[in-house]
Amino acid sequence: MDVVSKRLPFSGYSDAYALPSIIRCETNLYLAQFAFMKLLPAKHIIEQALARGTLMHGMKVLETSSGTFALGLAVVCRERGFELEIFTDPVMDKGLENRLNSLGAEVFIITEKAKQGGYQRSRLDALHARMRQLGHSCFWPRQYETPDNPAAYKLFADQISGMLDADVTLVGSVGSGGSTCGTMERLRQKAPGARLIGVDTFNSVIFGQQDGERKLRGLGNSLVPKNVKHELYDEVHFVSAPLAFAATRTLHERHAVFAGPTSGASYIVGRWRARQYPGENVVVICPDEGHRYVEAVYDHEWLKQNGCLNEGVLLDAPATENHPWTALPPWNRYLWKRKSREAVLTLLEEV
Repeated sequence: MDVVSKRLPFSGYSDAYALPSIIRCETNLYLAQFAFMKLLPAKHIIEQALARGTLMHGMKVLETSSGTFALGLAVVCRERGFELEIFTDPVMDKGLENRLNSLGAEVFIITEKAKQGGYQRSRLDALHARMRQLGHSCFWPRQYETPDNPAAYKLFADQISGMLDADVTLVGSVGSGGSTCGTMERLRQKAPGARLIGVDTFNSVIFGQQDGERKLRGLGNSLVPKNVKHELYDEVHFVSAPLAFAATRTLHERHAVFAGPTSGASYIVGRWRARQYPGENVVVICPDEGHRYVEAVYDHEWLKQNGCLNEGVLLDAPATENHPWTALPPWNRYLWKRKSREAVLTLLEEV
């Protein structure tokens, strides 16, 4: 009997799509293509909360998110029978909002940006106000700080080590810190020399830049999440939105990988790393597919209207900076060397 015919069907959508497909696209370059990566931590966080009794039926789940963590929670809450409320901001695209509503989630769009902390802070303030109303009848997954977020990626790390060995170079975008840090912690249990490259964008505070407007969404932050363990990173790359958009389109044109712009940002870094170090196996995390970006990143007129067409020239290598404060678009690299954020910023002040 054919091996495929022996496979049992998945018990639900979250079981079927929690882990990625790993695709070899160059000699030593691999892409971990998720349907939407945040489904994995959303599933793990809810399951752990149920096991501990901190989440019980009849309680509402509340979270702040403008991207696919909201979608992951909506899928899991639909499967488990929980009501979900999402606090977001105007950057959430209508397609995602419609999908959340279809899954039964209630979406609150916060339109006022906090003076310090931006939309992330104002969304959190709205969530806290709602929690005070509901009292003990609600559960907040706390994606940016719960250890269950990075812990969810043990499964992904074991998938990598089972296919390629644990001694890899992992390249991934950094938002909450869960995917890169959780995966690398597990890989280094087996291979302490495994390497981690974080991909951020300009005007994100995570690795020491000043907070500002960011056109590239899905990575970066106006606050420093507790789940970002800076000591795990060997390098950090800052990638501009136009360059990430160009790389996203190139990824699809050359390898038929249909992904979002955070995948493009990580792909251009991973491609460079793989060519610089042919003896390493480089694994690039592609957090989601490209469906949400068909009328944006994949649309010529949208790129032109947003000033991203002429600027979006695909580069072969980054500039290397002495510190993140002076990193400028379109692409800069900083050798983080597994230091704490405080240690790096102290070094910068002395420069």
